[in-house]
Amino acid sequence: MSDFDAGDTGHGDVDYGHYEAGQEQGSLDQMHHAAGSEADYNNQFGVYEQDHHSAESTDFAQGHHVEYDAPAAVHYESDDYTNFSHDATSDDHVFAAEGSENAHQANFSELDQLENSFGKSFVDGTEFHSAGGEGQFGVAGN
Repeated sequence: MSDFDAGDTGHGDVDYGHYEAGQEQGSLDQMHHAAGSEADYNNQFGVYEQDHHSAESTDFAQGHHVEYDAPAAVHYESDDYTNFSHDATSDDHVFAAEGSENAHQANFSELDQLENSFGKSFVDGTEFHSAGGEGQFGVAGN
């Protein structure tokens, strides 16, 4: 800012008055930026399996034989037989499965900005008077 004051020049017929000019400026800037991302994955799985196999085989034989011969042409014969056979198989199968799977993804971004500006230019002056009769001139303020 400048100030000019002519004051008294000793010439009594001219009054310069007062002249002031200047510039003011102010500014406020603020900026905030945040960004991020996140990713998650979870996997859980279980398997249960069971096999069972059995086989059985049973054989049983029993016999009885009696034979008699006499010289007088007598013949006697007796037979008793038992035969048993058993075959068996068994198959069992159990299967169980459990599963779980999760996925998650997130992204974010944030921007904050504050800006304020103030600017001013000015010129201010007073009128000056001339005693020579030429009139009065004025300087307007902005």
